[in-house]
Amino acid sequence: MERTSIMGFILPILYLMTIQLACNGDTHFDSLQSDREALIDFKQGLEDPNNRLSSWNGSNYCHWEGITCENETGVVISIDLHNPYSLEDAYENWSSMSLGGEIRPSLVKLKFLKYLDLSLNSFEEILIPPFFGSLKNLQYLNLSNAGFSGAISSNLGNLSNLQHLDISSNDLFVDNIEWMVGLVSLKHLDMNFVNLSLVGPQWVEVLNKHPVLTELHLTNCSLFGSIPMPSFLNFTSLAIITLSDNNFNSKFPKWLVNVSSLVSIDISYNTLRGRLPLGLGELPNLEYLDLSGSKNLRGSIFQLLKKSWKKIEVLNFGANNFHGSIPSSIGKFCHLRYLDLSSNHLDGNLPEAIKGLENCSSRSPLPDLMELRLNDNQLTGKLPNWLGGLKNLVRLDLSNNKLEGPIPSSLVTLQHLEYLMLGGNQLNGSLPYSIGQLSLLNTLDVSSNHLTGTLSEQHFSKLRKLEDLNLNFNSFRLNVSSDWVPPFQANSIAMASCHVGPSFPAWIQSQKNLWIFDFANASISSYIPDWFWDISFDLLDLTLSHNQLQGRLPDILTFSGVLYVNFSFNLLEGPIPLSAFGVGILDLSHNNFSGHIPLSQGESMSSLTSLTLSNNQITGPIPSNIGESMPNLYFISLSGNQITGTIPDSIGLLNGLQVIDFSRNNLTGSIPSTMNNCTDLTVLDLGNNGLSGTIPNNFHQLWRLKSLHLNHNKLSGEFPSSLKNLSRLVTLDLSYNNLSGKIPKWIGTGAAFTRLSILSLRSNAFTGGLPVQLANLSSLHVLDLAGNHLTGSIPPALGDLKAMAQEQNINREMLYGVTAGYYYQERFDVSSKSQILQYTTTLSLVVSIDLSNNKFSGEFPKEMTNLHGLVILNLSRNCITGSIPENISSLRQLSSLDLSNNRLSGVLPRSMSLLTFLGYLNLSNNNFSGMIPFIGQMTTFNASIFYGNPGLCGAPLVRKCGDNPGGKTANHDKDEDHNGFIDEWFYLSVGLGFAVGILGPFFVLALKRSWSEAYFSFVDEIVYNLGLERRRSWRRRRTHG
Repeated sequence: MERTSIMGFILPILYLMTIQLACNGDTHFDSLQSDREALIDFKQGLEDPNNRLSSWNGSNYCHWEGITCENETGVVISIDLHNPYSLEDAYENWSSMSLGGEIRPSLVKLKFLKYLDLSLNSFEEILIPPFFGSLKNLQYLNLSNAGFSGAISSNLGNLSNLQHLDISSNDLFVDNIEWMVGLVSLKHLDMNFVNLSLVGPQWVEVLNKHPVLTELHLTNCSLFGSIPMPSFLNFTSLAIITLSDNNFNSKFPKWLVNVSSLVSIDISYNTLRGRLPLGLGELPNLEYLDLSGSKNLRGSIFQLLKKSWKKIEVLNFGANNFHGSIPSSIGKFCHLRYLDLSSNHLDGNLPEAIKGLENCSSRSPLPDLMELRLNDNQLTGKLPNWLGGLKNLVRLDLSNNKLEGPIPSSLVTLQHLEYLMLGGNQLNGSLPYSIGQLSLLNTLDVSSNHLTGTLSEQHFSKLRKLEDLNLNFNSFRLNVSSDWVPPFQANSIAMASCHVGPSFPAWIQSQKNLWIFDFANASISSYIPDWFWDISFDLLDLTLSHNQLQGRLPDILTFSGVLYVNFSFNLLEGPIPLSAFGVGILDLSHNNFSGHIPLSQGESMSSLTSLTLSNNQITGPIPSNIGESMPNLYFISLSGNQITGTIPDSIGLLNGLQVIDFSRNNLTGSIPSTMNNCTDLTVLDLGNNGLSGTIPNNFHQLWRLKSLHLNHNKLSGEFPSSLKNLSRLVTLDLSYNNLSGKIPKWIGTGAAFTRLSILSLRSNAFTGGLPVQLANLSSLHVLDLAGNHLTGSIPPALGDLKAMAQEQNINREMLYGVTAGYYYQERFDVSSKSQILQYTTTLSLVVSIDLSNNKFSGEFPKEMTNLHGLVILNLSRNCITGSIPENISSLRQLSSLDLSNNRLSGVLPRSMSLLTFLGYLNLSNNNFSGMIPFIGQMTTFNASIFYGNPGLCGAPLVRKCGDNPGGKTANHDKDEDHNGFIDEWFYLSVGLGFAVGILGPFFVLALKRSWSEAYFSFVDEIVYNLGLERRRSWRRRRTHG
């Protein structure tokens, strides 16, 4: 009875449990079926070019590619479909494995989904689906580099369980960031490259409401202004903050100093300014600090590095405004792996010894240091021996400082060294043999020093991994056997200005991976061997300029990519190899190439962007199809040849042209009106030809023009009004033509010629007066109007020319040409010391006014003495009257003064003797009178400069002054004679000493034109080499950067 009652109680319970289990089974089965259907629908919306999801069939979806299920229930908890290839891999691999198409909302049915990764795919130009905000259990979401675009949906703010969000590197923007407040569990946020410019400063307040946030990445988000301090500091867990490449232009945010949990701070490449807060170096957990590229952060690096920085591993203050010397206490940074102080204003010596080693267990200097970058500062002194104690050093960059002395042999102990960069210093001595023992060395750069000695095979004996060798601009002599095979396969070899020749280096034949080959000025005087063209196919930079290479180049030059080819300044001859495939920049100037320019009809050289054939023996016309054959050309120089015919109309098809230099040829005909289509033109030089007709009236369309040379032609007509709109013009040379009419008054008014530095209308037929508006040309430092028919007086307002009122500095734009790096050298002929001198690299230092050989009248304008920077003044062959102003000595830079053949009168001012730089003076054929002030600088001139002034007397003339010269009394004369005898001998001795010691060489240069030209060519060559090395450095950085 009792047993029956118990069974009656248990059986109903078992029945109910059975029913419940059956129901749960049905529910679980329905959930699994729902997950499978959701995945199938999701797959159907995707584009899968490589069939990555081929495993997505059958019933067991837990084994499908990228799917993870919960072990007990079998529900989907993870979808990981990131592309296995990154964007750094070959594009073909990445694109073939990229998923795309549509993301269907069936994913919402995956109710237990915690992990979703669709990164590195190609969902081009679609929004992040708003329904992602319904995946309530999602903890990890990675959509980086997946091609999404548009506004980010605020629905993502519903993901309260989300801990990791990465939506970086897409084309996304946010206009309101408040939705992020709902991400209460967020620990990792990466929004790099998301446009947050519309958000404003409230981004700090919003993110401050996430107390568990540990990583914040906001690189390149278009944030600007300051980094505001939150109303209360809630970043209690923040360890990593990255705000690099934004537009912050404030001081370093002091509130970060109070976030003691910080391990890494990166605010590089903004415009931070001012000094760093004192507490930054005391952050107890800081390991990584990058503030590079701000340019305006300042302070003493000595004081900054004396902070504790207890755990610091990476310290980057590069490209800022820090100053001072590096303290010896740097040795206390026991954990430092990377130190970059490059591109600041550091000075002083590197410390002779490292202190603070007692804090490090290894008791060796900076035991973990792998990279030391101190380049581009002003460090002086010798390289210290302790550098050889940095046992783990991989990169040492001390380039572009003022270091001197030898390279220490202790560097041989740096057996992990891969990059040794010491270029751009004043190091001397020889290259240590021990360099050849650095078996891991990848880059060796000792360029632009004062190193000497012979380089043998021993210097390279174990450099098996060497890829970049730069020995440029030293005085090395290479001495290797003819059958030497280097142990390395280099990408770049640069030995410019080293003695490599006379033979072409045979060991180059073994180099199969060359990209850069620079042997300019390497004393090579042989033929280029045929085998060289077999290994040069992959070259990006081929420079053999300034040698004495002989023979001919191949008829066809073929290379694999866009190439820089420079064979200038050699003895090469024969036809021009213009069939150059793969060549981008071709310079064959200053050789003996001859014949016509070989450009056949229909031939295309689309890769060519720069062509320099100047100073050869080229004849014939410019090919009529040049515009069609070279569509991408933006630099062309054919100057200094014997080219005939007209300028073809097809030149107007080259609408990307920036520089045209057809000067010093035999071109005839008119300037084609189609040239107005070249609207990018900055330099047009057609000087020294036989061009005729008028200057085209559509030149106003060349609004970018900076340099215009039409000199030495047969152009006629009036001063062209079409030039009025060329507001960027710096140089205008219309000299030696047949132009007539008046100089227009609009010059110097409004925007016309506001930047003009050089104006020459010399030897034309201009008439009328000199417009007073010329005085408004505030940048003008060379004015040449000689040899016209100008009349009237010289306007006193010329004394207001601002650029002539001060000493000039070298103008880099004029020095290297308007298109820097493509060899247009601004040049100009200046009349000085009764001869015509051509200035190039020093042109910006010339300050000159030449109004000679006109019909000017009136008095010598005393206002001209305000032009304190004036170097050359020529007013000869006019009808100018009056006297020389007494304050002529204020023209203290004057080196050449010609006032001859005028009607000037009066006594020569005694102050002329104070013009200490005056090397040429001509006062002949005037009406000067009285005693010549033969003291100081005036004692360096002979009697010929005073010829034709019958009223002058005294030394150096034979004519002695009378008893009463200049109206003085006899008694006064006696005193004057007595004192004058002492004064004159004193000044004479000083003057003669100065003249002989300082000015002597200038007289020699002035009297001997061939020596003068050689001297200035020498100066030009030095500046050319400096500019050439800068361009090579830029190309190397671009190639390896």
